[in-house]
Amino acid sequence: MTKKKSKKNRYTLWFWLLFSTPPVLALLLFFTISAGLWGFMPSFEELENPRSNLASEIYSADGELMGTFYIHNRSNVQFEELSPNIVNALLATEDIRFHYHSGVDIRSIFRVLIRNIIGGQRSAGGGSTLSQQLAKNLFPRQENPSFAQIVIIKLKEWVTAARLERNYTKDEIIAMYLNTVDFGSHAFGIKLAAKTYFNTEPEELKVEEAALLVGLLKAPSWYHPIRNPGRALSRRQVVLNQMARYGYIGIEELDSLRMIPLDMSRFQIQDHHTGIGTYFREHLRSELRQWSRTYTKPDGSHYDIYRDGLRIYTTIDSRMQQHAEEAVREHMAGYLQPTFFRHWRGYTNAPYDTNLSRQQVEENIQRTIRRSDRHRSLRQQGLSEREIMDNFREPVPMRIFSWEGDIDTIMSPLDSIWYYKNFLHTGMMAVEPHTGHVKAYVGGIDFRHFKFDHVTGIRRQVGSVFKPFLYTLAMQEGEFGPCTQVPNTPVSFELWDGTLWTPKNSSDDREGEMVTLQWALANSVNYISAYLMRRYSPEALIRLVRRMGVASPIDPVYAIALGTPDLSVYEIVGANATYANKGVYIEPSFITRIEDQNGNLIEAFVPHREEAVNENTAWLMLELMKGVVLEGTGRRLRLRYGFEHPIAGKTGTTQSNSDGWFVGITPDLVAGVWVGGEDRGIRFRDLSLGQGANMALPIWAKFMTRVYDDESLDISMGDFEAPLNPPPLETDCSKVEQRETPRDYFRREIF
Repeated sequence: MTKKKSKKNRYTLWFWLLFSTPPVLALLLFFTISAGLWGFMPSFEELENPRSNLASEIYSADGELMGTFYIHNRSNVQFEELSPNIVNALLATEDIRFHYHSGVDIRSIFRVLIRNIIGGQRSAGGGSTLSQQLAKNLFPRQENPSFAQIVIIKLKEWVTAARLERNYTKDEIIAMYLNTVDFGSHAFGIKLAAKTYFNTEPEELKVEEAALLVGLLKAPSWYHPIRNPGRALSRRQVVLNQMARYGYIGIEELDSLRMIPLDMSRFQIQDHHTGIGTYFREHLRSELRQWSRTYTKPDGSHYDIYRDGLRIYTTIDSRMQQHAEEAVREHMAGYLQPTFFRHWRGYTNAPYDTNLSRQQVEENIQRTIRRSDRHRSLRQQGLSEREIMDNFREPVPMRIFSWEGDIDTIMSPLDSIWYYKNFLHTGMMAVEPHTGHVKAYVGGIDFRHFKFDHVTGIRRQVGSVFKPFLYTLAMQEGEFGPCTQVPNTPVSFELWDGTLWTPKNSSDDREGEMVTLQWALANSVNYISAYLMRRYSPEALIRLVRRMGVASPIDPVYAIALGTPDLSVYEIVGANATYANKGVYIEPSFITRIEDQNGNLIEAFVPHREEAVNENTAWLMLELMKGVVLEGTGRRLRLRYGFEHPIAGKTGTTQSNSDGWFVGITPDLVAGVWVGGEDRGIRFRDLSLGQGANMALPIWAKFMTRVYDDESLDISMGDFEAPLNPPPLETDCSKVEQRETPRDYFRREIF
């Protein structure tokens, strides 16, 4: 009896050992996994605040998302910002029992074991819950794991999923999941996916749109609606069927949704080369990278614009930016570029000026070759200059720019350089004069093909656009008013080498007569500029423009009176905005504030201010510059474009028509435009086509026409506000009669 009892006890012991060992081992395994003995496991703090690469978002002044800076193009949304359609589609397709498990769904695991593994039904679905998939997204797996490593990884994901369920609500997990998944086309997260595929917000997604996006999660490339529309449509149908199966939509609604075609007309990849303000965003990137080097987080580390999910609020108005880009395209593509092509057709060395020798043209081409990325790459590979030139002459497949759309062709790199030399370029900026806020910024004609920024990135000769600064100096000294008469006669300067330099007028109109300063500026008369330069000095003029924000190098020579300095569009617009702001220069600014990903203010930006000229001088200059539009080189604003309200402005045309400029000033908006070739030797051969009034002014006119027609913008068409105590000078020069001849004037001046 004792032996039987002893044997029974042994069987009982073995039974309980066999029965209890697996769960004990399992518990021990999960405990050691949780403790991190099998490799990395996220800590409590990391689960509370999971680190991930968040794109920094760029917002316009009117609240539009203009673009992002990113490693992974991802922006977060809260559950309240999600359309019920995207939530329902996700649960129906990925985890219908999401609200009934705690991170690991045992029923789904057994289903996978029986149907997929034992039964071989590969279509029976997977066993991972949304929480497990979120764990995988937040804490990615290692590459190319072995089978044993996969088992451990899955167990670690179970533990992490259970922890996530303890730390977050179900709604928060859904939002986190949709924020971390890859929808393809550089869109990480539902916010960028909705913007990329349908140009909408997550809360506005329709049922069929939500179904398409959830369908993409299985394989973004395989089901991509642009590259594989048939597969995408079929996959969308699978998701819709799942939604009907679980009661999220009715049968009748399912039937109607099946009939909706795949509409991808709003698809646009959200990268650095697309969308509005591409040149502006690139300039902003350089400013923010500099800012991030000097501004630190509370923990002492530097902000990272690619990972920290900053919110950058800019001064740009998306509506004005759109109007500016459309104006540039309309003028450049619709008129100026075709005219330039026709103008140079059949000429040797076109589009270089016929006054340039073949050697000068070749030197320009060689400089372009040496500056190219291709040349640098070939040099790094150890090729000689001869081998590099042979490479540049070899035809290769390439995609080239045209205003009608990109062209796929076969062309040698050397021929492509010649091809691109034929395109004219432009830079445009508009600023709000009373705040210094930049409202529109167009750095070129196409950022994908032409990276040079012609607003802040380069300086070009300004021509007569510089002359108002000289007239400002005269007004400021109190000797002159807009209607003061001066002799339109030659003025000579003795140079450092003892020679005489006498500027010439572009026409003999009213030569030898007494003319008003307003008429002289309106018609860009060089004799009068030389006369004023003779009375003052280059140094005095340079001191003035420095107060007006011009920082570029300027040689103190008499020729600056005619506009020889090289300045940027940014400087020209900022300086001219001083006139509309009653003489106070405000440095044009691009950013109003920066917030962290939680909306906490990091820094607010206040632009630099300086009183450059007194209020009366600024007002007199506006009255003076109105003459440019009323009767001078800018009169086509009235005659061709129908502007009747007060506008002050100035055109500029440089030597041999290399650069065309126009600056237009209104009470609420000041904008400047430059147009020219890549090299200064690229130009129109005659003044009628190459002058600023033909090259640059139409862009300003088309831009402002759109601005005034946009009822959502409140841009004044009224006159400039006069000072409280205006100077006792006549500003209506039509009332001024010629009371003396140049001979009388000089006699009076001498005696």
